[in-house]
Amino acid sequence: MNKNNIHRLVEKGPNGSRFNLIFDYAIMALIVLNVIALTLETIPKISESIGGFLRKFEFVSVIVFSIEYLIRIYISSLTHPSSSKFKSASKFIFSTYGLIDLLAIIPFYLPLLIKIDLRFLRILRLMRFFRVFKINRYNNSLNLIISVIKEKKSDLALTGFVALLILFVASFLMYYVEGSAQPDKFPDILSCLWWAIATLTTVGYGDVYPITGLGKFISGIIAVLGIGLVALPTGLVSAGFIDKIGRKDKKCKKCPHCGKEVE
Repeated sequence: MNKNNIHRLVEKGPNGSRFNLIFDYAIMALIVLNVIALTLETIPKISESIGGFLRKFEFVSVIVFSIEYLIRIYISSLTHPSSSKFKSASKFIFSTYGLIDLLAIIPFYLPLLIKIDLRFLRILRLMRFFRVFKINRYNNSLNLIISVIKEKKSDLALTGFVALLILFVASFLMYYVEGSAQPDKFPDILSCLWWAIATLTTVGYGDVYPITGLGKFISGIIAVLGIGLVALPTGLVSAGFIDKIGRKDKKCKKCPHCGKEVE
């Protein structure tokens, strides 16, 4: 199989061939199974009973992901064209997807090369969650989500800034209002910030709450503001989806020959 055939197999084309779709779904399924396996490892009873199988599955998965990574380096001259093969490979390796692919397999190989503390190894193994982000390469829906977020990033950033501002204002107010009445619950601004986050997001854990009249009044205002602030980003993203889908449908209604819109 030459490089062009491998490229058509690995990289999804405009329509996607039968073998390309099989490859895509196989990689997606392997990513999901890896996340499930990582979750099962944290359950002591399951880890004790099928720990050996999970380790073997991890080994096979790393081999598959490693082969895929090497294949993508091999076809990088087609996916990331440059003046030389080395530059093309470098462009892929240091691209977003290339780094995610590398982070998906490096936790397995690194302990084989250098001696490290097992406690650090546990943290390093959590990097396997980067395999979830590989799904984005194979799923157009996730690409649509990222596209919408990029279009609305300025609006979302403004909303986030306003929410952060309200959080800090509420934290300072609650510190001065409730600090003397509940020094153990509101001892500093950071403790008040935890209360503000729980209240603004309308979660309300109930572990920290005001007891003074003014504190309850401020808490009520923050809770009401939280309803609108939490819903606002959702509305922005939803509007972006509707606009994106509308534009896509409009493009589909154009005649491919003359460019005129078809009823």
